[in-house]
Amino acid sequence: MKLSVIIPFLIMSTFEPALAQNAYVRLGQQALMDGDFRSAVAHLEKACITDSTNANAMWMLGYSYYHSDNYKKSIVAYSKVIAVKPADATAYYYRARAKGYLGRDSQASPADKELYLLGAIVDLTKAIAINNDLKDNKYYQNRGIAYRDYGMFKLQNNSRFYDRARGLNSLKAAIADLEKVLADNPSRMDIATLIDQSKDKLIQATTGNTLVKH
Repeated sequence: MKLSVIIPFLIMSTFEPALAQNAYVRLGQQALMDGDFRSAVAHLEKACITDSTNANAMWMLGYSYYHSDNYKKSIVAYSKVIAVKPADATAYYYRARAKGYLGRDSQASPADKELYLLGAIVDLTKAIAINNDLKDNKYYQNRGIAYRDYGMFKLQNNSRFYDRARGLNSLKAAIADLEKVLADNPSRMDIATLIDQSKDKLIQATTGNTLVKH
């Protein structure tokens, strides 16, 4: 075979995987934008198999898993994003939200609930440290909810994971985060309601009343 024929063949062989990967990324991105998250997953999984270092494709895959209610796979995907881009606050945010959903799953074991709820708090704390947009308080809002969920979990008297001190501290932390959100957005009645509920639970726990499961 002539060299003039071999060289173009080698060039095309080199670029074919990249071209295929880019096609899968484009298809996945379009499906994601259309809200067809299951199709997005199918395309983006292929893209990430072709190139496991593409953080953008992996981020979109994690987002598509999340919106397909596949929270465990979303956590795995965002963990890979964080390994490549450790300063991506949104990757910590969505990994935390996925952990939060698993932590509230009634089918999860108490040990898993503790692991997921604590993981959500840790991830959101990291996201807050990284985030440079002081007006973006979704991190505080979701950490406040995660603190509240963890506090309620630790204050279940019928659980071997019961820990009054940690439960009370978590509820106090939840109130502090949520009050910060409300201070920036006084019209957020949903946040005001969460604060009132958290304060009620804190009073119940402080006065020794038994908390029911949430």
